Amino acid sequence: MKTIKTHRMFDGEVRYIRHDSTACSVPMEFTVFLPKEALAGENLPVLYFLSGLTCTAENFTVKAAAQRHAAEEKLIIVAPDTSPRGENVADDERYCVGKGASFYVNATEAPFAANYQMFDYVTEELPALIDREFPVIEGARGVTGHSMGGHGALIAALKKPGFYRSLSAFAPIASPSRVPWGQAALPLYLGEDEEAHRGYDATFLMAEAKERLPILVDQGTADNFLKEQLRPELLEEAAKTAGHPLEIRMREGYDHSYFFVQTFIEDHIRHHAKALHN
Repeated sequence: MKTIKTHRMFDGEVRYIRHDSTACSVPMEFTVFLPKEALAGENLPVLYFLSGLTCTAENFTVKAAAQRHAAEEKLIIVAPDTSPRGENVADDERYCVGKGASFYVNATEAPFAANYQMFDYVTEELPALIDREFPVIEGARGVTGHSMGGHGALIAALKKPGFYRSLSAFAPIASPSRVPWGQAALPLYLGEDEEAHRGYDATFLMAEAKERLPILVDQGTADNFLKEQLRPELLEEAAKTAGHPLEIRMREGYDHSYFFVQTFIEDHIRHHAKALHN
């Protein structure tokens, strides 16, 4: 593990870190915000933020304005990259497939299977690294994300009951197996078996979920991806059918950008802090 650079923020510190990933078989990068209490050695909860299509860890770190609220609530925040990177990593000319567009799945199809083991990376390898290298409270972790990362947060919690104590999402891709972005990417990562696609689709996972972790979702009504790509009504319908606690807040006039995320990030930080410090 190598620290690339650090920045002082709100008496804490943001670190950009690179490490060799066993899951993805290439070096991976993430950022971590450590409040002053963590720098002093106090164990704190961890909130993982998963970013969306075309993003790296830097999008959240510099645009979401989350650190002030994390410092106030004494939360460590970890933001991983959205995919493996490197010259020999498989890619695609479309922005919704390949680098920056992992959909947080464990790919089974060549050439993506060689490196795109992102579900294992974000739910196993990275948390194990964070638990080992930073002052964290054992088991006190939450997960959130934006767009493709909101989808990633939903499936992470639904597929690993008991691993996270809190869950939220900003404008998530609610049902990737039923929207154009996912229909472009999932067959290349997982083959043509629709059951494999549904295994990474929150709207199908809810039906058999072994845990009913409450979900907070914010969605802008002026989001240009709302009707075709995000489809929160499918998530709402699945939650109602399964009896899964879900609060979707439709935010009038807000779009898909980090201006939207920044506006409501405080609510999400406090949502997670309440659960993680309890």
